[in-house]
Amino acid sequence: MPSKHKEELSFTSEVRVRFSECDPLGIVWHGNYIQFFEDAREAFGRHHGISYLDQKANNYSTPIVSSKCEHKLPLAYGDIARVKATYIDSAAAKMIFKYEIMNPQGEIVCTGETVQVFVELGGELSLTLPDFFRKWKIKVGLLDE
Repeated sequence: MPSKHKEELSFTSEVRVRFSECDPLGIVWHGNYIQFFEDAREAFGRHHGISYLDQKANNYSTPIVSSKCEHKLPLAYGDIARVKATYIDSAAAKMIFKYEIMNPQGEIVCTGETVQVFVELGGELSLTLPDFFRKWKIKVGLLDE
């Protein structure tokens, strides 16, 4: 049964743009924003107790089945960007995250979304919430017991 949880479940981390992430013009190559999303998702998981290592310890992986990235402004070499990952609750056996990347001036430079599904380490797709994930959702207030 869904909870009445209203608080946004998110985490904001920082990333310093490295030289290797830029094109010859000194701006971040568009494909690297997906990597920034992954870094933010990993930081979210560590912070909220649902990291990739937690998933693996429970015999699951969560491959991405969909990703979306919309570019608004560029980041440049040396910028320190803030990347906000927000978990979007779903009754389905999947994890949805939305992202906002902000430049040092606080302007949104990129937004995006990823969808991940639960796959047992043996390769079987889970059509229902894995028990460890259901317990996590109860712990963070997304489900009632």
